[in-house]
Amino acid sequence: MTVQATSAPETIAQTMKIVVFRVGRELYGMPIGHIREVVLTPNVTRMPQTEAHIEGVANIRGNIIAIFNLEKRFNMATDDKSRYGYTLVVESEEFKVGLLVREVPATISINSADIDTSMQAGMAENGSYITGIVKSGSDLIMLMDVFKLVGS
Repeated sequence: MTVQATSAPETIAQTMKIVVFRVGRELYGMPIGHIREVVLTPNVTRMPQTEAHIEGVANIRGNIIAIFNLEKRFNMATDDKSRYGYTLVVESEEFKVGLLVREVPATISINSADIDTSMQAGMAENGSYITGIVKSGSDLIMLMDVFKLVGS
């Protein structure tokens, strides 16, 4: 019987689509499958005794959902005091929330092999919601696990 040496399995890079949006001056992204829809930001009703980054609640297509301001959540001061034009509606089995963004988010395709997760080891014990960083041209896009962020 002859045994042939086998080479290590090749890593197959998968292409994935991410939605990219700006929080303050930084770019963030999340898998397109996490976002149910993008809507014009509706009227938000402020709720008493909530954390500062929770803007309130809004009625989006008959659903009352909490509206998060990521700039406030990340303690990012911004010079731009203009209105948040769009809301990313994110949904899981446990919750549905809206994330305020100023610009129409973009959708790009990336290879999973292009995601740098080397900084993950130092941040994992803090329950980080950043899962990796992708370089797109001269920009760095921080990939976010919105479910960890909202859960915290």
